[in-house]
Amino acid sequence: MAAPHRIDVHHHFVPQIYKDALIALGSACPEPGYQPPIANWTVERSLDQMDAAGIASAIVSVTTPGIHFGNDAAARNLARQCNDAGARMMQDRPQRFGLFAALPLPDIDASLEEIGYALDQLKADGIGLYTDYESGGVKFLGDATFAPILDELNRRQTLVFVHPTSCICCSRLQPGIADAIIEYGTDTTRTIASLVFGGAAARYPNISWIFCHAGGTMPYLIQRFIDFSGRDTGAMKAAMPQGLMHELTRFYYDLAQTAHPGPVAALRKIIPNSHILFGTDYPYGAGCADQVKQIAACGFSAAELAAVDRANALTLLPRFA
Repeated sequence: MAAPHRIDVHHHFVPQIYKDALIALGSACPEPGYQPPIANWTVERSLDQMDAAGIASAIVSVTTPGIHFGNDAAARNLARQCNDAGARMMQDRPQRFGLFAALPLPDIDASLEEIGYALDQLKADGIGLYTDYESGGVKFLGDATFAPILDELNRRQTLVFVHPTSCICCSRLQPGIADAIIEYGTDTTRTIASLVFGGAAARYPNISWIFCHAGGTMPYLIQRFIDFSGRDTGAMKAAMPQGLMHELTRFYYDLAQTAHPGPVAALRKIIPNSHILFGTDYPYGAGCADQVKQIAACGFSAAELAAVDRANALTLLPRFA
């Protein structure tokens, strides 16, 4: 087996404080059948999975349902404790783990404070956001509500990892089918659209964005994106001075739970190989080693696969070199 070399940008951790918060909600996870991965996660199991898959480093993040469950004070406390737990993993094994720090959004002021704490004191590798938040209605990341957050992230030239959730309007639409199967990919597309068509992507060029799951449904809807961007040329020129494809192709996309020749081929038709990243979505899915095999079966050349596995991530995370 080759020495561990892969960099996993989509790897979740579940500290006890987060398990306790979900249990307090009345369930270990709101998705049917998703309780065991959360309940059973440990640092040691992550390391075992990483070793089995040749993963040298994993950037951990808190997954859906997120941090904020309706109480600002509780969300501030939960974000801080989760970030402290992630920082301890980094301190104990600085080359094995990195951290995308959580924010207590939609609390803007507390989130600005947490950005400073996470990046300046904890030395987090970036910030983790979700595709939408409830703040006087559902709002996606391009909404003006989040301008203070994006201003600060842009000022700091921050790496931002965007994980999907399910929009409250579309949650649990089909009994027995988890939101993750359909809604996560759709919500990723919604937030990408809000950033590019609303102009936030162009206004904040110093943010490096990573979107999960091969960009959700965006690659399949690309012709509609292109057609829409050509309708009101004045508005679109103002929102995207360098054009739609300039913005879409500067984003990064991981392959977590999307390692199938179909979606990967669609993504590769519009996104350069240099902006495609290795991700596993651990502890979800079949396991890290299976994800390695599935990505390898998606038609990459040896050089392209080496870039996806490691080199592309190093442009964003040079400390792991």
